[in-house]
Amino acid sequence: MEFAFTEEQEMIRDTAASFLAEVSTSEAIRAVMATERGYDSELWNRICTEMYWQAIHVPEQFGGMGLGYVEVVATMEQMGRYLLCSPYFATVCLAANTLLLGGSDAQKTAWLRPMCDSALSAAVAFNGGVSDWSAKAVTATWQREGGDYVLNGEYRYVVDGHSAQLLIVAARELGSVGEAGISLFLLPAETAGVFRRWLPTMDQARKQAAVTLNDVRLAPSELLGEAGKGWQVLAKVLDLAAIALAAEQVGGCQQVLDRTVEYTSERVQFNRTIASFQAVKHKAADMMLQTEVARSAIYYAACVAQDALEGGMMAKELAEAASIAKSYCSDAYFAVAGDALQLFGGVGFTWEYDVHLYFKRAKSSEHLLGNGAFHRERLAKTLLD
Repeated sequence: MEFAFTEEQEMIRDTAASFLAEVSTSEAIRAVMATERGYDSELWNRICTEMYWQAIHVPEQFGGMGLGYVEVVATMEQMGRYLLCSPYFATVCLAANTLLLGGSDAQKTAWLRPMCDSALSAAVAFNGGVSDWSAKAVTATWQREGGDYVLNGEYRYVVDGHSAQLLIVAARELGSVGEAGISLFLLPAETAGVFRRWLPTMDQARKQAAVTLNDVRLAPSELLGEAGKGWQVLAKVLDLAAIALAAEQVGGCQQVLDRTVEYTSERVQFNRTIASFQAVKHKAADMMLQTEVARSAIYYAACVAQDALEGGMMAKELAEAASIAKSYCSDAYFAVAGDALQLFGGVGFTWEYDVHLYFKRAKSSEHLLGNGAFHRERLAKTLLD
């Protein structure tokens, strides 16, 4: 596959880079890290009303711009580069994709339009607190009582779940196992029986939450798609999200590489900059190679993802591309961030430098939605089927 940006895509990428360089500074990141919400509401409003990024790939009939997933990936790459603290990933790459793939036209109109027209934030909850990111992760349950659905259970690792206005939750029919019986539900955050709490994590720049459902009663209109067949939708959503997360990892790789080259070009040892040492040059070259290979992986995956959203790509091909991108980018980001810490020396993990922030994001994003080992194993099973 030969890939090159169109002029419009280059403009979107360059505009994102310019805007984020201005608003997502080290000082801004550290300020919101100290808050429970984890992002600046005013900045999120600007992103939604001025930049309109939350509407990039939403069809025009639902208030969006009608562009593609390549544009989403290009934007996510720049967000990772500047470590933007916002609910974009949870709202767009998880919740909006779930609505696009599984929602009825009425549900899309009811929720995608507010996402596009205002700063509505959303999150997807599905993992009950296990390390497996397959269908086994869905542990919350539902059952029918009269004409309603009653949900119970607890979720972990819910990105921005404590501040989202809309929750999309996955639950399995009581007594079901595996991929069978899983359904998706729309859940306004203030619904009776919903309890949310922020969970402090290693990566302070991305907030996570625990969500508990205690006899939450939902009408049939809040069911996404067909009851018991939600895993087919959720699996695609998680693959799309993994591709977006891999793009963020590539952006982080690039920024860490750039800052390391800048620092080593200024740091003097034995009357010469350490960037002139052969060992440092070799390590920097390895960092660049990993970053460029990772970038190729995400844009191939982005093209596959666009076909999947348009209905022309099989789920197996999407799963393959997502696992290739997420496994390589997870390993590459952590390796590049680790090499940067070494090249920065003792100051790399001090609070005054930002390298440790990228190192923590590298580790947290490595495990979110499955680490390299998980995706390589899944890829092997997919290829054998």
